[in-house]
Amino acid sequence: MEVIYAHCAGLDVHKQTVVACVRIAQPSAAPLQEVRTFETTTSQLLQLSDWLESFGVKQVAMEATGVYWKPVWHVLEEYFELVLANAAHVKNVPGRKTDVNDAMWLADLLAHGLIRPSFVPPAPVQELRTLMRTRKQLVRERVAHVQRIEKTLEDANLKLGVVLSDIVGKSGRAVLQALINGQCQAEELVKHINHRVKATRQELLEALRGKVTAHHRFMLKLHLGQIDGLDQAIGAIEKEVGLCLEPFRQAAKLISTVPGINDISANAIICEIGLDMSRFETAGHLRSWACMCPRNDQSAGKRRSNRTRRGGNWLKTTLVQCAWSAVKVKGSYPQALFHRIRGRRGAKKAILAVAASMLTTIWHMLRDGTQYQDLGAAHFDHADQSKTANRLIRRLQQMGYVVTPCPD
Repeated sequence: MEVIYAHCAGLDVHKQTVVACVRIAQPSAAPLQEVRTFETTTSQLLQLSDWLESFGVKQVAMEATGVYWKPVWHVLEEYFELVLANAAHVKNVPGRKTDVNDAMWLADLLAHGLIRPSFVPPAPVQELRTLMRTRKQLVRERVAHVQRIEKTLEDANLKLGVVLSDIVGKSGRAVLQALINGQCQAEELVKHINHRVKATRQELLEALRGKVTAHHRFMLKLHLGQIDGLDQAIGAIEKEVGLCLEPFRQAAKLISTVPGINDISANAIICEIGLDMSRFETAGHLRSWACMCPRNDQSAGKRRSNRTRRGGNWLKTTLVQCAWSAVKVKGSYPQALFHRIRGRRGAKKAILAVAASMLTTIWHMLRDGTQYQDLGAAHFDHADQSKTANRLIRRLQQMGYVVTPCPD
């Protein structure tokens, strides 16, 4: 097999150690392989860099093992051409597995150009990605505390969630604070609710009659304090995102013109895929990387499965949320696509198809710098009129009508 890189190295990265294997091709003999183990401290990683340079190594491959590869990457990226391998793509033959064998296997694969590099965005995108992912985690934690407050209220037989859409909104927060301060009478609690609430006064009084104990007040105070702390953390992250977003602001503004995508979702999408669409050869490559396309699993001429692969959770969940908002826009292409597929494949596959279509649109917009142009709800009718006519004729025939087509 042809050798692509004569001087290369493979790294088997762990939390405390890095096993490095240098592979040097020789014209008329077996390749020379040198193996050495280093610790993952900064000084040891610098020694690893010097050791690799002493052999004339230019290309280095490593597996994406949790977060342990990141500090190694940050130290070595200034000196070498790094390749990050998906562990599922470079599995060795089972048996005889050691750290040394893993490093040697990576070096052999890299030497022959058999490693497909994973997408590693530039440092500014990585920083924005960390901020947006942390924000999403904090929002989830906040929602969990809101649910715990509702659970506490139910335990006290207070039906605040029935009469208020947001129990930690302005009115709900005032009622919760009054409960914490010791007020228990429904007639006193109802005074803290805004008069614009849809529920009647009698419904509010019935919902606010319960049995509140000191334990309930303690739990409410605890969870409200956690929500306040999370709100401050989320605000600090959003402020920092505003500073880090400056190089990507124009692209985020462009993406936010797509139906269903707001400013926060646009920021989350940018931090996941970056701005350089040349990294993905086609829109299909981007969908495949995001695990939003059917799996290719065939054997003996039969297709065994077309389920999407697991992975890409951060980007996939964001796009699916945006897709649910997009299909509510009347007269839009996403809505037409959703209804077209839902009847045959179900709502879950239909919404994933809409999300994949939105990702395709984003790829074209970022690559070409073009504005979003909706194809309209009648796109599929105009795209293939004969197919639409045949479908409608079949439907009428199923209803018992005799149809004679008379085209103009």
